Amino acid sequence: MSSAVELRAPGPRGIPPLFARLIDDASLFHPHNAAVPEAVDSHLRARAGEYSGMLGPLLCQASRLAELITELAKAKPDRPVPLSLVCDNGLGGVPKALSIIEDRQELLALERVEMPAPSDVDDVWLERVSEFVPEDVVRVVEPRRGEGWLDGVRRVAEHGCSPKLRAGGQTYESFPGVDVVADFLTVVSTLDVPFKTTSGMPRAVRHTDPETGFPHHGFLNLLVATARSLSGQDIHEALASTDSAALAKEARSLSKEAANAVRSVFGTYGSSSLDGPVTELNELELL
Repeated sequence: MSSAVELRAPGPRGIPPLFARLIDDASLFHPHNAAVPEAVDSHLRARAGEYSGMLGPLLCQASRLAELITELAKAKPDRPVPLSLVCDNGLGGVPKALSIIEDRQELLALERVEMPAPSDVDDVWLERVSEFVPEDVVRVVEPRRGEGWLDGVRRVAEHGCSPKLRAGGQTYESFPGVDVVADFLTVVSTLDVPFKTTSGMPRAVRHTDPETGFPHHGFLNLLVATARSLSGQDIHEALASTDSAALAKEARSLSKEAANAVRSVFGTYGSSSLDGPVTELNELELL
């Protein structure tokens, strides 16, 4: 996670409720794919910087957990680093990973465990998730998109887990269309758990990557669309908009109560950079 902004920062500032702890540090993942030492250094710099109030936990694959602990032990953080553990080696590896984290509480504070769901998100598998992950840790489950996937989203929530929306990836098919995201928001806005999204939102506003041609959703679009889903307004228009000024104006008009309501639905999204979102939001006069 790049830290150029943080290095210039004099100290923490108050962050508007709409953006507080919005950004998970996904620097270990595509497209940045940082080495663990780089990720640790930049995360610690970011959380000491002016915009630390926007920063959520560090995302780390279970397969890289030992390396992360080694680097944190070298860095000697003044307080534990909030962690979201991403299960890349199956549900069966969760108990061992949690045991390792339990032994290093001076370095890591486990907040979430994230995992992809099998093609059929059945009750038996979700009950195993609940058995493996402690109640005080947020369980995030990513149902696979396809026929009936929204039923899977509801089933995930019924078991007390937060659904994850994959907003992009390394292929065109990884990017859900506006209609797909709108249907998802319509469902999750009625649930009792927040959702998170990851990949595919490197910028605040919807755009097409000139090199790949991939249509990237914008995190500001998603925030505004979530607000609209809660007030019965047009979700599709907000998701499809490329008008940054209009989106910023609508976001700026939200009351504190409305912003909190949005964030109770839209929990966080993963980004490999704090610099980019901070720069864009400052340009849009939203911070």
